Amino acid sequence: MPRRIVACGGEQLSFPALTRYVLELTAKPRPKILFVPTASGDDAAYLLSFYQALAGVACEPSALLLFNRTVDDIDGLVRSQDVVMVGGGNTANMLAIWRLHGVEDALRIAYREGTILTGWSAGCICWFEAGITDSFTLELGPLRDGLRLLEGSACPHYDSQERRRPVYAREIAAGLSGGIALDDGVAARYEDERLAEIVSAPKEGRAFRVDASGEHPLEVRVIA
Repeated sequence: MPRRIVACGGEQLSFPALTRYVLELTAKPRPKILFVPTASGDDAAYLLSFYQALAGVACEPSALLLFNRTVDDIDGLVRSQDVVMVGGGNTANMLAIWRLHGVEDALRIAYREGTILTGWSAGCICWFEAGITDSFTLELGPLRDGLRLLEGSACPHYDSQERRRPVYAREIAAGLSGGIALDDGVAARYEDERLAEIVSAPKEGRAFRVDASGEHPLEVRVIA
């Protein structure tokens, strides 16, 4: 079974086609999908949006909450899932809390065993070595201590936040590893740490490989 990550630029739950895409990768009639909203501080409204987005979808949704922790065996819970979906918010805080509670180790093991990892914004950046984040300042800046399951860096919200593009270029010029930039509603699927394809729910969705020489458009397949 391949190791798979589906990293989305933003607004993943707003596009049912992206949810279907990820769930269909499991090849199971009712896959188990775990939502991890740590980056938002386990925000109740965010959690509700997850369950509403999956209402009527053939799956078994659940959530891992760490601010009001109710689960003893995090490792067992994470490893029992077909999909782990990570929401947006403060990436730096999320990573620190994950490391405190053992979530990082559980995700690494689950990934090796075939659980699909996915998410948007913070849930996109976290799988890479580095990324562009607003975790430290509203002006945006680099984060360099991602989980490093994927090489390079990531920049989500490439179309919806005007500062993302120039800041990403600036930081790469200053030494940040190059990587991938994704518009909202656009997701990059990696298999065994290699880019397999990029899909988009919006017809105009874009993705780029960005390095010191500039932006390089990547092929995107529109899904309905």
